[in-house]
Amino acid sequence: MEEALDLLKQDEWRIIDQSVSALYISALQSFGMDDTLCASVGSRMAPPTARSWVHDQTIVLGIQDTKLPYLQDGIDFLSEQGYHVIVRNSGGLAVVLDEGVLNITLVFPENEKGIDINRGYDAMWMLIKEMFSEFPLDIEAKEIVRSYCPGSYDLSINDQKFAGISQRRLRKGVAVQIYLCVNGSGSDRAALIEKFYHLARKQEETRFSYPSIDPGVMASLAELLDIELSVQDVMLRFLKALKNQSGRIFAGQLTAEEIPMFESYYMRVAERNEKIIGDLK
Repeated sequence: MEEALDLLKQDEWRIIDQSVSALYISALQSFGMDDTLCASVGSRMAPPTARSWVHDQTIVLGIQDTKLPYLQDGIDFLSEQGYHVIVRNSGGLAVVLDEGVLNITLVFPENEKGIDINRGYDAMWMLIKEMFSEFPLDIEAKEIVRSYCPGSYDLSINDQKFAGISQRRLRKGVAVQIYLCVNGSGSDRAALIEKFYHLARKQEETRFSYPSIDPGVMASLAELLDIELSVQDVMLRFLKALKNQSGRIFAGQLTAEEIPMFESYYMRVAERNEKIIGDLK
């Protein structure tokens, strides 16, 4: 675990906080942003960067979800519930984004030896554990099988999942991403995705194994810790924990060199999304 913590011990971290501003933009921009940061940090054009983001009423599908036999029926249901539906340019399965879900991305440059994939996951796990270290509860990293978007680095307390970690690598940059269900009902979010899969699959046999979701295995941090907790409360914990592990942290935005890179990466993400979603209509 020491090697994982070493990833956090950067001389400086640029912080791009979009925990409020991103509520008013498409989540597609976030995926374009993370690709941009991978490229700029990976090329040493920019320092290691931590980005926070929150999007309103959005369901993010993975590539495998687009192969569901009755996908349009599932998307129609989500739209009726007031959710925007997008497809991300990476792996994983459907997740819920809303005002109570905080996303954090840590972007590191690959060193000469490369960064082992588990090391990136462990770094994020250790950071989250430090953020909530005063609570006498064990935050475990293991797959919660009947959750949505299950993976080996689901974070849970007493076998109830509140977060999932993913990773993206591009141009010698490594982006470790986590979604944290901060408040609201984790089981309600899970029930929404359960209904989506029910409608989009309709009991038909599929080559890919989609999760059989049990809403009871998911909860928010506020529910699990039995406290009132806001996204901004968690942001403050995040900044304190990162500062404890590293050197200087400073607020920043994309540089003049990164802005055209973002426009290019965002366009790719948007065009790919439009092609997949557009082909359904």
